[in-house]
Amino acid sequence: MNSTERPLVRISSVAGLLATIPHLLGFTPDSSFVVIGVTGTGRVQAGFRYDLPDPPDAAATAHIAGHAVNVLAHHQLTIAVVAGYGPGRLVTPLADAIRAAASRAGIGLHDVLRVEDSRYWSYLCTEPACCPAEGVPFDPGTHPAAQQMAALGHQVLPSREAVAAVIGPVTGAEAQAMQRATQQAERAAARLITRRGPQALERPGLTAIRAAVGLYRDGGQVIPAIGFAWLALMLRQLRIRDDAWARMDPAHRAAHQRLWTDVVCRAQTGYVAAPASLLAFTAWQDGNGALANLALDRALADQPDYSMALLLRDTLDAGTPLSAAVPPMTPEQVAETYATPATPSGAEGQPAGPSDQPPDSSDPGASNS
Repeated sequence: MNSTERPLVRISSVAGLLATIPHLLGFTPDSSFVVIGVTGTGRVQAGFRYDLPDPPDAAATAHIAGHAVNVLAHHQLTIAVVAGYGPGRLVTPLADAIRAAASRAGIGLHDVLRVEDSRYWSYLCTEPACCPAEGVPFDPGTHPAAQQMAALGHQVLPSREAVAAVIGPVTGAEAQAMQRATQQAERAAARLITRRGPQALERPGLTAIRAAVGLYRDGGQVIPAIGFAWLALMLRQLRIRDDAWARMDPAHRAAHQRLWTDVVCRAQTGYVAAPASLLAFTAWQDGNGALANLALDRALADQPDYSMALLLRDTLDAGTPLSAAVPPMTPEQVAETYATPATPSGAEGQPAGPSDQPPDSSDPGASNS
């Protein structure tokens, strides 16, 4: 088995499935509606999450149910399990809506669940012996399936907000050091451009990115603030950003996530979009939809029209499978593309890089939240 393949975890009960959902999402869901798409052979191939409308809203409920069913149908998944996390007044309207939408689409719902206070209820089971009115207690932390997922490295944070905090900006003295380092990097870049022209940053930028990728793959880490500032500044060049994207081999996704998390946390305003988009891509490769979407939130907050972030957001929203999470170009293809630009240097349209070509979708299987 190579490092891009994921070991199988066998699930034989509702409690087992519920125990694995936090590991699939990367956090313990709350006020959430989770949809799990399953193949005919019983293999989980898609998992995605929605916020519960609060207060209940008929239009929002219909939109969520329709989107969930469309994603399942698009990937030819005809079986699903859904679980709403929260009180019945919020979960039941959405559970009813997705039952109706799934029925119209020919999608079978293996179970429709509500989870609250370490108990679950089924909307489909009416047998008091297995589905009592007071709910079925379960402990997701001690379930063997959860322990197996944890042993495979699937970390669970207490909330989606805790995931967001992992990639939040540094504060205090570290933030001040990054501000000074960014100004220093800007001055250095300006001197290079003044002496050598607009292409002066290409060689040092490519060198810095390739060195950083290699360093993190070897288990190292960039230390000085100026190193992070220089990387963030260089990534504003599409040629350099696309070269970095082309090097995002999924076999090294964990190392790449460390790299881009470190850069995103330290990048100053105006420099976040590129590393945050690269982080989103590597998180998608790892099946971590929560981290991917939160990274895209940071990218688009920094630059609302950033094309790579917009492309990845559409890709994730469509439930595009993990098998498609490979760089659309090789580094050699990127170099060739930029060596023969389709538009004059400095024109509005830049040479086409990976950001202009959405990943090919082949087999169903995604994890978005």
